[in-house]
Amino acid sequence: MNNIQALNQLGQSVWFDYIRRSFITSGKLQSWIDKGVSGVTSNPAIFEKAISGSDDYDRDLKRLARANLPLAEVYETLALEDIALAADTLRSVYDGSHGRDGYVSLEVNPLLAGDTDGTVDEAKRLFSTLGRSNVMIKVPATAAGIPAIAELIGSGVNVNVTLIFSLANYEQVTGAYLSGLERLSQKGPTVTGGHPVDRVASVASFFVSRVDSAVDKALAGSGAEELAGRIAISNSKVVYRRFGQIFSGARWEALAAKGAGVQRVLWASTSTKNPDYPDTLYVDELIGPHTVNTIPPATLDAFMDHGKVAETLMRGVDEAHRNLERLAAQGIDLERITDILQVEGVAAFAKPFEKLMQRIAVKLQAFQQPPPQ
Repeated sequence: MNNIQALNQLGQSVWFDYIRRSFITSGKLQSWIDKGVSGVTSNPAIFEKAISGSDDYDRDLKRLARANLPLAEVYETLALEDIALAADTLRSVYDGSHGRDGYVSLEVNPLLAGDTDGTVDEAKRLFSTLGRSNVMIKVPATAAGIPAIAELIGSGVNVNVTLIFSLANYEQVTGAYLSGLERLSQKGPTVTGGHPVDRVASVASFFVSRVDSAVDKALAGSGAEELAGRIAISNSKVVYRRFGQIFSGARWEALAAKGAGVQRVLWASTSTKNPDYPDTLYVDELIGPHTVNTIPPATLDAFMDHGKVAETLMRGVDEAHRNLERLAAQGIDLERITDILQVEGVAAFAKPFEKLMQRIAVKLQAFQQPPPQ
């Protein structure tokens, strides 16, 4: 049994935080599925690296250049093809897990992060256009994103809620999910290809390593430097305890009786940013049932080689609370830091998206030029 399969035995799914055309068509994705990987996540930064940094898409770009399509339509054509191929490759996982796993996630245009109606419209359009049950649409947990999440779940769209950094924001996300389920259970799906309440799926993507990167800077010179490298995991463990509380009790049991599934916590940003920390830190310390860890290639390779598999999420939860209290006692406002991280996260996805549009434009222009005589 390899380390991914061992995680699966403990109730945690591993999704691959990477996508690229040749990764799918070469059979490499299937080889990871054979090892136990059960999903794929993408984001604008991943697509920017894939499309700008390879020739995988040049044949399609040459064809699209002749069609003289708008730039946004060219990007969408390329991205949707990758998502569709990945979803088809993962379909057996989806069917075999009865819809628990086997998903591939596609982000709405990051420039819509402040636009509720725009997010809803694009998410529904992308979901219906792809026409695959095992696609999740990624929506950021911004002020505008929260009502969009409720609307999309209520319509039967699978949603991967992204860019969650704080407990308070996580509670908003789960509230939107529960409200959406309640509406869906009453009215049924209202979008083409939408799922009923016993089949719609969602994950809450809680970001990890970026919290340590920001908090460690704030701790420098504070006299409490021993908290460095501990706050991200403490923050995550507190959220996981809250997960258990939210998905219990009368409100949840009424939905569960109709077949609804919990909104699993997905640990995101799990590559180690600080080279002084173990390279599998944010995998080893966040293992528990009803969770997903989406892991980039280098970190997953490291975890397969020397990761430590044990149920760790419920260990030291009281200590995690104390760590957060000690941080506050130093005058460091974690809520403010996480609010900033979310704003920066939206910008960090918007920037590569705009860069990608520019790169596609350059390639299209080159392919539209007549060959030299």
